Amino acid sequence: MKKLAVLVMAMAMTAASLTGCGGNGGSASTADAPESAAQAETAGAGAQENAPAAQDGKVYNIGICQLVQHEALDAATQGFQDKLVELLGDQVTFDLQNASGDAATCATIANQFVAENVDLILANATASLQSAAAATSEIPILGTSITDYATALEIDDWTGVTGSNISGTSDLAPLAEQAAMLNELFPDAKTVGLLYCSAEPNSAYQAEEVQASLEGLGYTCKAYTFADSNDVAAVTTTASSECDVIYIPTDNTAASSTEIINNICLPAGVPIIAGEEGICRGCGVATLSISYYEIGQQAGQMAYEILVNGADVSTMPIEFAPNVTKKYNAANCETLGITVPEGYEPIE
Repeated sequence: MKKLAVLVMAMAMTAASLTGCGGNGGSASTADAPESAAQAETAGAGAQENAPAAQDGKVYNIGICQLVQHEALDAATQGFQDKLVELLGDQVTFDLQNASGDAATCATIANQFVAENVDLILANATASLQSAAAATSEIPILGTSITDYATALEIDDWTGVTGSNISGTSDLAPLAEQAAMLNELFPDAKTVGLLYCSAEPNSAYQAEEVQASLEGLGYTCKAYTFADSNDVAAVTTTASSECDVIYIPTDNTAASSTEIINNICLPAGVPIIAGEEGICRGCGVATLSISYYEIGQQAGQMAYEILVNGADVSTMPIEFAPNVTKKYNAANCETLGITVPEGYEPIE
């Protein structure tokens, strides 16, 4: 058991040290995934009693393309790796590549994985999934941190499965419930700004869904979009001057720019409801959030079923997070004088 626990830690350290593709990539740190260490230790304890069912001597090579380094995506990647190490021990290797937020680099990474004929590709975030889908129709692809697969893959007659070499896990939290949470905390607000990156289709999808719910509750909504990280400060400044509350969906560009957003909105006295915990920790006051580590683990279990048990990826339904939790940022709430009702957990 001790030997396997050491192996789990070694695998995590190896993943964290891998560099990105060419000169554009970067290593994906797991330091911001606080759940992973404890859960990895638990996983190691169970692995000794559940020996791998893989072929003797078979080592599965998995390519991981992560769009950008931030807390949520890091946690999903870590959960995926931890689950497969639990199930396969040393019969799995990972080539973790970080695209540093660049979609073109995602395409380069995906093509590299195809050339290397990896056994499976994990595409972490929408741009990664789209690049992997364009690169191969043969190698199994699992997505994670994807809000809506129909939007990401432009599927009109969505049935819950892709019918192709793609499946995975979604990071979609109940959007109507997020709108209801905003209403619970800020019933007297009039105008809500929807702040997100226009280059991320799943962010637009979330914003549109939340807007419909908020308008049904009597709010006036206005979208404020930035094209990339260079526009975040200017767009956020405008939004904070025109809105009572801001909503940010699970947006990768925003997640990488929380310090900038917080430094604008907090002094302006404008609270932010966030679509996920990492954004809320960086600049929000509250969130109805999933665990990205958990959806990474779900994707890891799906990978095991495909690689070892021969599951058909084309018929595997997209899986969703098993739990959602109301959480709040105690420091930002205190600064803004917001009293959080019962039923919310503080973000650690």
